[in-house]
Formats: sequence, C-alpha cells, structure tokens
Amino acid sequence: MPTLTVRENIELPLLFSPKSNYKSKKGRIDELTELVGLKARAHPLPYQLSGGEMQRVAIGRALINKPEIILADEPTGNLDSVTSQKIYELFQEINNQGLTLITVTHNIDLAKKTHRTIHLSDGEIR
Repeated sequence: MPTLTVRENIELPLLFSPKSNYKSKKGRIDELTELVGLKARAHPLPYQLSGGEMQRVAIGRALINKPEIILADEPTGNLDSVTSQKIYELFQEINNQGLTLITVTHNIDLAKKTHRTIHLSDGEIR
C-alpha cells in the first residue's frame, strides 16, 4: 500500500483478524520487522524502499497472522541475484522455524536449494 509505512503495511492484515490485541500486535510487528531485516527502516513509505525491501515488507505482511503455509509466486522474479539470495536465506530461516513454504519459481538456482522440487512442464509434473 503506497500510503502506508513499512510497519503499517506489515500490520494491515491484523485489521481483519479478530484474534489479535494491540499489545500482541505491536510485539509481533517488531518481531517481523527484525526478522525481515527492516527494523531500522520501519517508517519509510514504499516509494522510499528498494525492490528487495518492498519484497521483505510483503513477506512480513504474509507472516503477521502466523500462517501454517505460505505460497510464494516468483518471490525473487524482479530482484537482482544478491537480493534474491537474501530473500532465499530469509525463506530458509522461516522454514527452519517450522513454516511450510511453497514457492513457484523459474529461478533454477533457488529451486536447487529447496528441500523438495517438483518440475512442471507444459502443464505436466515431470
């Protein structure tokens, strides 16, 4: 959301979640800005962020309600190789905490680093 800060963007799904309270929200947002490496950049608006930072905000927003599974469609598609590696390392950390990640990617290097890879070609599993 272009008019919301990093913190507000991460917090947004909590506005629709009946199971959160303000004290736990603030702590959860702090935890996620730290996890995605944006603690020091919690107040800029999206236009003030790099592509990789915006991607990390989206990851934080996806994690805010503690889902069991995240589906990431081309999470590194528009990023340079260094930033893509940082996103992948973040995904590894999240996965090591017990969250299941399903990633759709054309990035062969990223796919090679996953625990399990399923290849689709012409609509068929190979």
